[in-house]
Amino acid sequence: MDYIIGIISFIAAFIFSLGGVGAAIILIPILVSLGIPITIAKPVGLFYNTVSLTGASISNIKHKRLDFKIGIPIIIFSFLFAIVGAYISHFFSKQIILLLFVGFLLFSGFMFLFHKKKEKETYRTDRPFIALSLIGGFAGLLSGLLGIGGGGIISPLMLMLGFNPKKIASITAFVVPFSSFSGFLTYWSMGSVNWELLAIASIAGLAGATLGTMFMQKKLKPGIVKKILAFILLLMAIKLSWPIINNFTF
Repeated sequence: MDYIIGIISFIAAFIFSLGGVGAAIILIPILVSLGIPITIAKPVGLFYNTVSLTGASISNIKHKRLDFKIGIPIIIFSFLFAIVGAYISHFFSKQIILLLFVGFLLFSGFMFLFHKKKEKETYRTDRPFIALSLIGGFAGLLSGLLGIGGGGIISPLMLMLGFNPKKIASITAFVVPFSSFSGFLTYWSMGSVNWELLAIASIAGLAGATLGTMFMQKKLKPGIVKKILAFILLLMAIKLSWPIINNFTF
């Protein structure tokens, strides 16, 4: 089982680092499908995001691809609301959490798949503090509640606001470690951490994300990356939906 989780963690981090999105969004449903309780999978996913995308952020900073003035309000509010989300998650049933997760996967997947690319000159260059703060707060709340990093909600919403996809990828890779780590600390304080599983997933994730970031910079176009991410997100939404649908009686 440990080898399987390590391989899955590496591949997921490699693929999702291409779009600057935390791979916990795919790792958590996979862990759940392997029989790991979602209360254990969520803190593992949050720490996994923290480790795997920190390397990508360092690379973006080094190559001056990061707009700090856009990223800061998202970081502050996502960090704070991730704590709230992690705390209130214990008041929701597993079924509700899974339903929310499926909705989140579908929203993110369709946004990546169908959002039309704008012409270069139409990308906005301003820094709307209130809108960015709301995005950060909403992403942080979902991050803590579902055990994800929030990148899958930050990216679609920033696309809707008209920001450049390349800038979005660097910002989400920078924001996700902060929101993920605050959510992880909250779960840790409540005693919901499997350290062995966390270590295996995080080490493999760091290696996968580092290689994925290097590969993205040299080989892939943003449009191809978005289609890959959309396909994986929608596939996992279908997989998670199936047992939920089977539980309903008609």
